[in-house]
Amino acid sequence: MTTRSVPRSALDGFRLGTMNRTGLLLLILVFTYLLSAFTKGELITAFQILLFLAVVLIALRNGQLRPGAVRIASIVVLAGSVLAAVLLALDKDGPGGGVANVWTALILLLSAVLIVRRVLDRPDITLQSIYGAVSAYLILGLMFAAVYAAIYHFSGDTFFANGRMGDTQTFQYFSFVTLTTLGYGDYTAAASGGQAFAVLEAITGQIFLATLVARLVAGFRGTGRRPAQRAARGPAGARRARTRRAGASGLTRLGPPGTARRRPGAARPAAGQSGSEAAGGQDSRPG
Repeated sequence: MTTRSVPRSALDGFRLGTMNRTGLLLLILVFTYLLSAFTKGELITAFQILLFLAVVLIALRNGQLRPGAVRIASIVVLAGSVLAAVLLALDKDGPGGGVANVWTALILLLSAVLIVRRVLDRPDITLQSIYGAVSAYLILGLMFAAVYAAIYHFSGDTFFANGRMGDTQTFQYFSFVTLTTLGYGDYTAAASGGQAFAVLEAITGQIFLATLVARLVAGFRGTGRRPAQRAARGPAGARRARTRRAGASGLTRLGPPGTARRRPGAARPAAGQSGSEAAGGQDSRPG
């Protein structure tokens, strides 16, 4: 009984389909942020939690975990997300909303850890690796926004200085401004808890960009240049190497100017006879 081998093109297509989930994840994150930025309402907030659920499920599929662990984690995440959506719908501005925001922050943290682990475990750097790193960066901003919202609900609807009110759009704006260290100054945390998380987010954002994203981009450019360089200098380098080997083995000998290169097995010219005369004497036949 013979075993049929799977064509390489089919394996490449499977890997490509698997890694295309990273691009889909990035699109979902961008859509989630734009949806929360331009729309308001309890149903939109609950729908955003469902989108975060899709994010963590995609991260679990790409996280290289055991199938049993993926199923258990998916069930737990699904049940917790449904409960968080219910709490958010029933008590949006109270402790129920704070619990929902804490759950959102936890599942986003899990997604970021799984994505970064997947990116670091890959032996080569591809465009999908950069997609994964950017997705993890966006997830960090959304995660800290959920933390700020939870602090806001648990602190009696107070978070920003000067008594400014907060909502989902404001917390996400403040989070990404802090993550990128822009520091516009229009929104600042009033209490020490919010200030501590803001400092932690700023440090995390800088370390993430300076280490992981910059290294991936530099490595991606390097892997894109090296094959072209090898193709450009490969034939010339091979010719030089063959010439050096031939000279070392004695197959190529250089004589004085005006003399012909002697073929292996040819007779040496006699004294007083040039190399061309000796060659002519060997090649001439009696007419």
